[in-house]
This record gives sequence, structure tokens and C-alpha cells, in this order.
Amino acid sequence: MNELLKKRLKLFGFAIIITLSCNYFANARQLTLNDAIDIAIQNNVDIKIALMEIKKANARVDEAYGYAMPTVDLSANFLHYLKKPQIPFIDFQSLLTYSTLMTMSHTGVLIPNPNGGEPIPFHYDQPYKEKYSLMSMALANSYEAKLSVSQVLFNSAVLKGIGASHIYLNLSQEALHANVAKTVTNVSKAFYGVLLTQKMLEIMKESLANAEQNLKNVRAYNQQGIVSEFDLLRAEVQVENLKPMVIQLENTLSGTKDGLKIAMGLAQSEDIDVIGDIVYEKANLASENELVEKAMQKNFDLRTFEVKRQIDKEMIELDKAGYWPTIAAFGSYSFNGQSDNFDFMKYNTGIVGVNFSINLFNGLKTNEKVQQSTIASLQSNEQYEQLKEVINSQIKSKLLNIKKVETQIDIHEKTISLAQKAYDIANIKYREGTGTQLDIQNAEVALRQAKTNKLQAVFDYISALLEINQLTGEVNTKEIVQNKLKMK
Repeated sequence: MNELLKKRLKLFGFAIIITLSCNYFANARQLTLNDAIDIAIQNNVDIKIALMEIKKANARVDEAYGYAMPTVDLSANFLHYLKKPQIPFIDFQSLLTYSTLMTMSHTGVLIPNPNGGEPIPFHYDQPYKEKYSLMSMALANSYEAKLSVSQVLFNSAVLKGIGASHIYLNLSQEALHANVAKTVTNVSKAFYGVLLTQKMLEIMKESLANAEQNLKNVRAYNQQGIVSEFDLLRAEVQVENLKPMVIQLENTLSGTKDGLKIAMGLAQSEDIDVIGDIVYEKANLASENELVEKAMQKNFDLRTFEVKRQIDKEMIELDKAGYWPTIAAFGSYSFNGQSDNFDFMKYNTGIVGVNFSINLFNGLKTNEKVQQSTIASLQSNEQYEQLKEVINSQIKSKLLNIKKVETQIDIHEKTISLAQKAYDIANIKYREGTGTQLDIQNAEVALRQAKTNKLQAVFDYISALLEINQLTGEVNTKEIVQNKLKMK
């Protein structure tokens, strides 16, 4: 009775596991390679930042043109003095008194004699002492409304800035294409990594199934007394050794899916399942020289760096603009009024003119800035040449790997065929009593290793092709940018 109950509980547990597994795969998001790339293009952080850089670059272009446009300012103000300003001024009253007295003294004006008798001449010989008094020249209330217009007629920095802003926009666009190509390559490699792990898990489960079938046969032979207890123990050990390897590959598969979700910008909590196959299709690659030449022309990083070099050259010209003069036309028209009691005296003023300015000496700052930007340009040139050498070396390395893997895949094909034949023979010999369990186990391990080696070689081949395409600029980023990101 207890045995029957145990069997029923076991069957019930298996049913629950199968149901949960079915629900899991039913709820998992099914993704093809194109689906994964589309999702990554929309979610990738580097691409989002590159798109923001393009928007910022467009704003810089508009800003650069703005410096060449007229500047119009309107200002207005009203002023009321709580206490009028005063300035020291000559005391005209004391000056007039002194002048009068001196004139009377010099012209012999007669004045009455205090002692009686004849009038006497007026006499005044005191020196004049200047006296000052505080006077206000302002009215209590005043207003002004002023319209000013200025237009740059010549400024080298403005003209060079417009060109530099367009180059910066080109740099942002090239950086976007480079990020798209990088994202497509990374997502593709992560996608094939999941497929590789799935196939390896299938091989390991197949090995486990073969081992369990072998154990079933050995157990039947042992019950009939055909094989020894030792063979039975060896078959059981083989099954138990394979189970942890299956679990380990299941965990590895979960990890590779997490890596794919990171590359796609998906939440780790989302369940995904990939649809596709990892198969070997020999590519018809161009020669090494042709691939290198194509990379020198179309490599995304090189194209981005080439635009950066143009910006560095423009920065030199921008710094040299400090040597050149600035010529600007200006004009203004104002409405004014002043009064002590809000009965304003009104008047208007208008002026036009041209301003010329040039720096004659600023402590050699302009010269030093030009030197710094020149050195930065030389540094960019060195880095550009170094990048070309790195890309050249990478292409040669990837081509060598591809040729090596092509040879290995052909060998693995033959090895799998031979390993399968050896495994079948080992099983036949064991059933006929001329073979051992060790022969079966060795043949199974060899077959599994041959299949795994081929899968790994195919994955390496596909990864190398993806990297070659990225290095030579063969990733179709233009279509992705236009159709997926809706940009011209």
C-alpha cells in the first residue's frame, strides 16, 4: 500500500512539474533574431544617448546661425528720485555781490559821509573768496523706451562656428550608426550564444537519455544473470554523473538568456525563449586586402574618428579667429521724457553707426589657444592611424580564425560520424557479450564531445563573421536608422 501511495505521489509531482513547465514556456516571450535586434534598437541606452546628441547638435547648428543673425533688443525704464542728486556749484550770489562792490570801488561811486560834509568815494579792497553751494540739475521723474538693433558684418569666429556646428552634427550621426552596428553585433552574438547553450543542453539530455536507456538494459540483463553487478553499478554511476551536468547547462542557459536580455534592454524578470537554429553556412568572403580596404573606407569607428579630425581642424580656425577684427553695424531709437510733476517734456533720440574692434594684445592667450588646438589635432591624427592599424590587425586575426574554424568543422563532421558508428558498435558488442560498459561510456563521451566541439566551432564561425561585418562596415545601419529610428 505504501509503495502504491509513493508511486501516485511521484506521478502527481511529475504532473505538477510538467504543468508548470508548460505554463512557463507558454508565457515566455518568443523571439527571433530580428525581433531581438528590433527590441535592442529601441531600448539600447547608447543609441538613446546618440539620438540625444543628434538633437543637441541640431540645436548647436541653429545657435551658430543665430550668431550671424541681427540682434534686436527692446528696453524701457521709469525713474523717480526720492531725493534728487546734487553737485557743488559756484555761489553766484556771493560772486555777484563781490563784483558789484569792486565795480563801485573802481568807478569812484560816492557815498554819504557819516561825519557830515561832502560825500566820500566808496572804497573796497577785500580779496574774493570762492564760495560753493549744492545745486540739483535733475528732474524728479524720467522715462526711456529704447529699441536697439545690431548686426555682425564680419566675425571670423561666427563664420567658422557655423561650419564647425555642421561637422559636429555629422559626428553625432556617425556615432549613432556606430552604436547601431555595435548593438546589432552584440545582440546577434548573444542570441547565438543562447542557441548554442540550448543545443548543448539538448546534446546533454540526449546523452542522459542514452545512459538511462543503457541502465534499463543493463538492469534487465543483470536480473537475468547475464551481466555482473559491477556493470550495473557503472551504468548507474554514469546516469548520476550526467544529471548534474544537465542542471549546470540549464543554469548556463538561464545566464545566457539574462545576457541577451541585458543586450536587448529588457527587464531581467521577463521570460524569453529564442526561436532559430545555429547552423554552419560557409561564407564567400573577399580576400584579406579587399576586406582591409573596405574597412578603411566604411568602418564605423574610423568614419566617426575622421569627422572628429575635421572638428579638430575647425577648432584651430576658431581659435585663430581671435586674430581677426569684428565689424558690426548698430542702431537705436529711444523715446524719453523728464518732469518734476508728471507733465513730461518729451523728446526722441536715434543713432546709427558701425563698430570696428580688434584685439592688439591679450597676453598671448590667442596664440596659446591655437597651439593647444593644433596639438589636439596632431593627437587625433596619431590616434586615427593607430586605430587603422588595430582594425587591420583585427581583420587579419578574424580571417585566420575563420579559416581555422572552417577546417575544424569539416573534421568535426567526420568525427561525429565516426563517433556515432563507434557508439552503435559498442552497444551491439555489449548486447552480444563481447563488449563492456566501459566501451559504451567511452563511445558516448566521444560522441557527445564531437557534437559539442562542432557546435562550439559553428558558434565561433558565426561570431567571427559578425565581427568581420562590423569591422568592414557591412552592417546595414542606414536602413535601421531610417526605418526603425525614423530618422533621415
